[in-house]
Amino acid sequence: MAEVKLMKGNEVIAETAIRCGCDGYFGYPITPQSEVMETLMLRKPWEETGMVVLQAESELAAINMVYGGASCGKKVMTSSSSPGVSLKQEGITYIAGAELPCLVVDVMRGGPGLGTIQPSQSDYFQATKGGGHGDYHLIVLAPASVQEMSDFVVLGFELAFKYRNPAMVLADGVIGQMMEKVVLPDYTPRRTDEEIEKQCGDWALTGKKNRERHIITSLELEAHRQEVFNEKLQRKYREIEANEVRYEMLNCEDADYVFVAYGSTARICQKSIQLAREQGIKVGLLRPITLYPFPTKPIADLCSKVKGFMSVEMSAGQMVEDVRLAVEGRTQVEFYGRMGGVVPTPEEIVEALKNKFSI
Repeated sequence: MAEVKLMKGNEVIAETAIRCGCDGYFGYPITPQSEVMETLMLRKPWEETGMVVLQAESELAAINMVYGGASCGKKVMTSSSSPGVSLKQEGITYIAGAELPCLVVDVMRGGPGLGTIQPSQSDYFQATKGGGHGDYHLIVLAPASVQEMSDFVVLGFELAFKYRNPAMVLADGVIGQMMEKVVLPDYTPRRTDEEIEKQCGDWALTGKKNRERHIITSLELEAHRQEVFNEKLQRKYREIEANEVRYEMLNCEDADYVFVAYGSTARICQKSIQLAREQGIKVGLLRPITLYPFPTKPIADLCSKVKGFMSVEMSAGQMVEDVRLAVEGRTQVEFYGRMGGVVPTPEEIVEALKNKFSI
């Protein structure tokens, strides 16, 4: 029987990691995601499943421990908040360049710099455009509930291993700190060394004897060969874009206007839709679940049916750029956002819609 609990979003990240057979977590505390590590330390999974949990000396150390574990085919992860993820970017691009699977959780707070511990969505560029150097992508999942915080740990690992690519759960501080009912997954045993060898033996450093010498690296000094490798990565990203787009649509069938929002702002927009429709304004919502790959085609398909889109974000306007690229000038695109940890209200969003579209 499924186990149902009332849990905080950050707590359920930790609980699901244990249950889905995670081999190792390496992190460093930072608000508003510190409960991930705190929950793991309280649960002591090393006694239950053998999972390694380590507070590293820094964010840089943590991501490089993830790099090492991923090189061995292990199911490894880290979590942080916005400034901490910035510090991990070099390691993340190395992992992407070495084509290794791992899971990174980012519970966003306001910036730039140290900023505030309040919720934000201003890491969108950092997550979806490759915050480190080079032409690479993360698979980015944006939860809008505590249940999805759990579901996306499982899905994130699944996609990371399917494509040998880092995956990120990009949550905002609201989702990380809120409490909701969640249906927890059943326990999946950690893979044995034999199972890891079977799944990852062609690339992972499993220590098996008599294997051809294999080096995990993202280094290639010869320019033409590096270009060939980059072209291979781009083909992989096109495959991800073709097969892994996820999104949700609400009240778009008869909508004249469509909100595009993810995470907690998508939840707020649901109330805004109700308020707007009570005033006779037909509004719908398109919620990207994967921020990369972005649901470009579903947005483009709505262009001929609606009068305009409004991207609603807790930022100065980042996702709106992808909405505009999807629309390609075929209809009006507007933006409404709050910054610095300020969460918009449903009423503010409706007023912004009316003002920007002169309704």
